[in-house]
This record gives sequence, structure tokens and C-alpha cells, in this order.
Amino acid sequence: LIVLFHCFFCLQVLNEKKLQEVDSLWKEFETPEKANKIVKLKHFEKFQDTTEALAASTALIEGKLSKNLKKILKKIVAKDAHEQLAVADAKLGGVIKDKLNLSCIHSPMVTELMRGIRSQIEGLITGLPSREMAAMCLGLAHSLSRYKLKFSPDKVDTMIVQAISLLDDLDKELNNYIMRCREWYGWHFPELGKIVTDNLTYCKCVRKVGDRRNFASSDVSDILPEEIEDDVKAAAEISMGTEVSEEDINNIIHLCDQVIEISEYRTQLYDYLKNRMMAIAPNLTVMVGELVGARLIAHAGSLLNLAKHPASTVQILGAEKALFRALKTKRDTPKFGLIYHASLVGQTTAKNKGKISRMLAAKTALTIRYDALGEDTSAEMGAENRLKVETRLRHLEERGIRRISGTGKALARADKYQNKSEVKVYDPSGDSTLPAVSKKRKIQEVEEQEAGVAVKAKKFKAEMKEETNVEEGEPVKKKKKKKEKKKQPEEEEALAEEPPTSPTVEMKHHLMSPSSSRVDAVAKLAAQ
Repeated sequence: LIVLFHCFFCLQVLNEKKLQEVDSLWKEFETPEKANKIVKLKHFEKFQDTTEALAASTALIEGKLSKNLKKILKKIVAKDAHEQLAVADAKLGGVIKDKLNLSCIHSPMVTELMRGIRSQIEGLITGLPSREMAAMCLGLAHSLSRYKLKFSPDKVDTMIVQAISLLDDLDKELNNYIMRCREWYGWHFPELGKIVTDNLTYCKCVRKVGDRRNFASSDVSDILPEEIEDDVKAAAEISMGTEVSEEDINNIIHLCDQVIEISEYRTQLYDYLKNRMMAIAPNLTVMVGELVGARLIAHAGSLLNLAKHPASTVQILGAEKALFRALKTKRDTPKFGLIYHASLVGQTTAKNKGKISRMLAAKTALTIRYDALGEDTSAEMGAENRLKVETRLRHLEERGIRRISGTGKALARADKYQNKSEVKVYDPSGDSTLPAVSKKRKIQEVEEQEAGVAVKAKKFKAEMKEETNVEEGEPVKKKKKKKEKKKQPEEEEALAEEPPTSPTVEMKHHLMSPSSSRVDAVAKLAAQ
């Protein structure tokens, strides 16, 4: 077994049986004498200068095979082709196996062996003072750190973080400067602020003209359209502003120069940030835009740190204060943070913003990891994921429209037209103004009326028979109630002795008699 240690010397293992006990292997490297019984120096390659050592160390860290290491391994292959090569890096072992067809091993035993060799390296290499060894290690460490700092891939993330922070600061400063300029010049020409609404155009007009009395003789057609220019000139003639000195105008113009310069630099910085984002994180830029993507990277610290966050953290990144306040008060947690400013979340309705932000955060987390850890630099994955989110957004919006239309989940379908010929008959029931009564109720009322008429007819016949019997002098069989039997017989005799009269008189007689009812009299009169 041959051990490759730090790509500049190789060691031969003398006793492989002691390497099997991994847990107690450190005891064999307690002293230089014990270490020499386990391993022996086989080959040593000296570097010419620090640059060569730095190149070999950099290739070793990146898992690549340097030219010097390739020459050393070829010498070993020529002598001991049957030996196995123990390496500390599995990736480097795979490269050596592919290019030189050497059998490489990497295991916990090899790791412990490397640790033991490192602790006794001064005793294994003879003729090298410890002070020189320490100086060479320190010089190589400084060179390696300088190289990492110079060619670090995270350095580009730092540029994005600084650019987006400066862009936000410039926006704040521009707002303060423009507000101060409008308020300052507004004392002299207040009508200009209402006519010219664009801030940059306002500052350009003030810088070119200065005093409002110069508007009549100045040509600002390259800044303003003709209609607005005419309005400004007309307002300048009848302005209610105060008079200011030339020194005041010069200071205002100097402030306008600052605003215009900062605006131009902001435009240049935005273009730089856009290009840098497309180079570093193209898929993230396609998903949420360069500004939102840069703010996410700045909030996380770097693209690699952002890639370590889950989708739920990406969704509420930037809303930590609201999140902890909601958790403390036991209320609903926020649904979105910086991702709220993405165009996909902005174009949806308020009801679906939570759903879209959750899906967008999930797809954004995938694109971030693809940009940070993947080797491909294309933006195809971001475009595909954005299309999925847009499809989902369209589906949610259409489902809401279908619910409003009342057709449920299915889309409105037009049924096939079928011509049905029907002969319509005029319904005369609509001509009557009387309230409609059900047939069942009508039948009940008719039956009750017929029964009442039959009872009245029977009573009338019985009374007629009584009258005829009284006239002939026959006794009358009376079927009356107990109350009627107790009446005085004198009244009955008086009634019987009276001569027959006309129907009207007879009607009066029945009405006056206590033995008849008014209902019977009415029925009798109706029958005659």
C-alpha cells in the first residue's frame, strides 16, 4: 500500500496488519520511532518555488490532477503497478483511476493514517529543520488564502449585494433631493410643479431656464412636448410666486445638476446589476426579476446561503418582524416577504396572492439551488417553472370567474338547439280580477251551500204543513226543543186564529214569531 500525502511525497506502508484496527491506529504514531515502523518515505518531490506549490495545492483542493503529480504517479506505476494507492480525497482518487488506471482506496482507515502521518511528518522526512518547515507552511497558507480571495466565486455575490444596497440608497437620496428641489423652486414658480409631473424633466427645465421670466424667451421643446410647453409659458406670465435673487437660482440649479447626475448613475448601476444577475443567477432572475432576486441574495448574505434556505423561508424572507410578532400574539403569520414585489404575485388578485406566493417560493427555491450548485448557466429551468406558475395563476383566475357565473367547476356549455312546435291556447283566467281560489276549496264551498239550501227547504215544508193543519183545526205534532215547549199556549192560539195574508204580511208574521228564525224567513221569501 502506497500513501499519497499532499501530492509532493509518497510513503510506503510497512505493516498493513496494524492498519486494520482503526480505533487504536493513533497509538502507532505517538512517537517518530513507532511511526517509522508503520510507514517509510518512498518518494519526495521538491517544488521549485511558491508558485508551483500553490498551483499543486489548488489542483489538489479542486480535485484535479496536476502535471507534477501525474509525473510522480507514472514513476510509481512503472515500479509498483500492483500496489494500491491511498488518497485523502475520493474525487481525486476517481480522477487518478480514470486517467492512470491505478486502484485507489479511500476509507476511514486512510483518514486516520493521514492524521497520524501529519502529526509525525518532521520525523518521517529527514534533513528538514522544523523552523524551515513551519515557514514554508505559513508562506503556502498565505498564498493559498490570497488566491482563494482573489478568485472566489462568492465574490460576485458580494458585488450584487453591494449594488442592490447602493441602488436602494440612491433611490432614497433622489427622493429627498427632488422633494427639496420642488419645494425650493416652488416658492418662485409654484405652477410648474403641477404642470410638469416627471421629476427628472422638472429638474432639467429648472436647470435650463432658471428664472421663470426666462421661460417666454427660452426653447424647451427638447425637454417638454409642445402643449405642455405652451402651458408652462402661459403660467410663467401670471405666476403668483415670489421674486428670488440670482444667487438663490444658482443654488437651485446646482441641486438640479446633482439630481440629474445621480439619476444617470442610477440607470447605469441598474444595467450593471441586471447583467450581473443574468450572469450569476439567470434562473432566479427569470422567475422573480433582477431586483427581487438581488434583494433575496442580499438578505441571505450570498447565493449559496440562499440556496440552503427551504421554500417556506424564501417565501417570508424579509418579513421576520411580522412573523415573530404574529407568533408572539398568536395571530396569522405573514404569507409573503420580499417575494411580494415579484411580477407574478403583483398581477394576481388579493384572494390568490397567498397561493401564488407559496408556489412561486417553491419554484424559486429550486432555481436558486440550480444556479448556486449546478454547472449549467442556461435559464431554461427558470422559464419552465415560470410557465408552470403562470398556468396555475390562470387556472385560479378562471375558476373564480366560473364561480361568479354560477356554473360551478365546469365551463358553461351551450346545449343543442331543438325546435319544439307547440299550439298555445288562450287562457281566459288571466282576464278575471277576482282572487284565485283552489279547486278543492271551491268544491267544499259548493257542497256546503247545497247542504244549507236543502236544510232550509225541509224547514220551510215543515212550517207549511203546520200552517195548513192549524187552519183545519187538527192537532199539530210539534218537534221542538224543551225551551220551545215551555212557551205560552196563548201565543200559539193567537197565531192560529189569524186569517191568511199576503206573502209580505206572512213574512212579517214569521219575523215577529219567536218560533221561527230570520234565516228561515229569508229562505221562504226567496222560494216564493
